[in-house]
Amino acid sequence: MEPSNNTQISRFLLLGLSKEAELQPLIFGLFLSMYLITVFGNLLIILAVSSDSHLHTRMYFFLSNLSFVDICFTSTTLPKMLWNIQNKSKGITYEGCITQIYFYILFADLDDILLTVMAYDRYVAICHPLHYMVIMSPRLCELLVLISWVLIALHSLLHSLMVLRLSFCPEIQIPHFFCELSKVVQLASSDNFLNNIVMYFAAVLMGVGPFAGILYTYSKIVSCICKISSSQGRYKAFSTCLSHLLIVSLFYFTALGVYLSSAATHTSHSGTIVSVMYSVVTPLLNPFIYSLRNQDIKGALKRCYFMPRLKGQIP
Repeated sequence: MEPSNNTQISRFLLLGLSKEAELQPLIFGLFLSMYLITVFGNLLIILAVSSDSHLHTRMYFFLSNLSFVDICFTSTTLPKMLWNIQNKSKGITYEGCITQIYFYILFADLDDILLTVMAYDRYVAICHPLHYMVIMSPRLCELLVLISWVLIALHSLLHSLMVLRLSFCPEIQIPHFFCELSKVVQLASSDNFLNNIVMYFAAVLMGVGPFAGILYTYSKIVSCICKISSSQGRYKAFSTCLSHLLIVSLFYFTALGVYLSSAATHTSHSGTIVSVMYSVVTPLLNPFIYSLRNQDIKGALKRCYFMPRLKGQIP
């Protein structure tokens, strides 16, 4: 096929998770359930934090922002995938693909940055408890979230504009269930050298940088916890970090798996499966990890459920 200019592209084809027609209803039901649980679970976290004054703290402010970003993260890819399965279609418009790339990078990187900010919050709380309220002021917390949104939005816009400069053959087939940036760039019919350089540089800046910051932060936290004399005090300090540590591990190990599987194999199927862990399973598990072990969240959810009923019974 002859290469075509961007303006002549009508759509891309998303090959999805499987070509087997008999598996499509199973995939649809599974991913619809996962999507609904993800949205419902993260909405419960946001509801609990916003409605309970006991949770109006710095840690839960960042957690509610993380839950909102996770809802948006899965909503970037899964609704289109489910729509295509339901309508037995593989198509996505050129404009839709660019939009999906923009928002996927936006919310994936926001997840990354928010986890780093939450690690810093835990570091200040454990290592500098007497100065915590001064250092982590409400103004600073809001400013950190605002700056994160602005910087990541510009970063995501850069990648999207870089894709716009590429040319593609008509109706190219993307071996994925969404428009993943590296897959789209690899399928370009024009020179993509500059795009690859920007992607690799961004991967180091937005991936390795925050991860190194989290590792350094937790090295300081572990050092401070070891200095606590009582075992009960050490356990209490560590337990405040455990949920965050589990989410960080899940997020980074699955993200690392995406890149390692893409580099280690010539087939894209394994990379697609790992991407499901990164972009679907991780946002799904986040509310469970935080709520199942967190007595504050469980207490807030119980109060949200029971208080309206108690008020309704009062004559």
